[in-house]
Amino acid sequence: MRGKRKLANIYLIIIFILLYAPIFYLMYYSFNKGGTMSGFDGFTLEWYKEVFADTRLLIIFLNTLIIALLSSAIATIIGVSGAMLITRVKRRRTKNTLLTLNNILIVSPDVIIGASFLIFFTILGIKLGFASVLLSHVAFSIPIVVLMVLPKIQEMSTSLIDAARDLGASNLHVMTKVVLPYISPGIFAGFFMALTYSLDDFAVTFFVTGNGFSTLSVEIYSLARQGISLTINALSTLIFLFTILLVIGYYFINQRNQRPKRLEARK
Repeated sequence: MRGKRKLANIYLIIIFILLYAPIFYLMYYSFNKGGTMSGFDGFTLEWYKEVFADTRLLIIFLNTLIIALLSSAIATIIGVSGAMLITRVKRRRTKNTLLTLNNILIVSPDVIIGASFLIFFTILGIKLGFASVLLSHVAFSIPIVVLMVLPKIQEMSTSLIDAARDLGASNLHVMTKVVLPYISPGIFAGFFMALTYSLDDFAVTFFVTGNGFSTLSVEIYSLARQGISLTINALSTLIFLFTILLVIGYYFINQRNQRPKRLEARK
């Protein structure tokens, strides 16, 4: 058993090194005074100053943040409603079909999804820009929210709803006072997952952005094609740190939501 645990730990260490070594390498050279990634010549914050001094980059960052927040909020509302409707479907075959269709959208290649949205918006005559990016981000975020919320709905006992109705609660009160508070960890998980997916998405966004509108992922790609600049390192580092803050925020929210349940279990 100990040998297997050691092998598992070594495997995890190798995986984490492969995943995070390039990121830390990029972050390390974002402070390089020399301006190249061939040798570290001294510490500087010059590249971060260039990022914050670039008005265009700040506008693109705001565009990205607005798209992420709006698409995540809309996708959360639709996804929660969809998860509730799926649980109410009584026919097993219909329910499995809906779940399969939902999962297919998650595992489908982003290139195919992006190309499909491009063709769809072109046929409908929707101008590529803010609206097309928002709609596409909402669409690929909904299945993620459904996947996060569905287990919480399924584990909720129907006796809670029956008890609330026996006490005279209306359907609205049952939804707002019983169901939503119970599944709130799943709702928060779905929202934050949708938010991170939206912030990091490149492939789908690349297809549906138009002239005059861009997001950070597309902008970083455009800058990288022009040549190596440590401004890209600084910008990528800031995005990575912002994503970590989102994950930490979700962790603390989740811990606070689960604290009452732990206290009830101890009683």
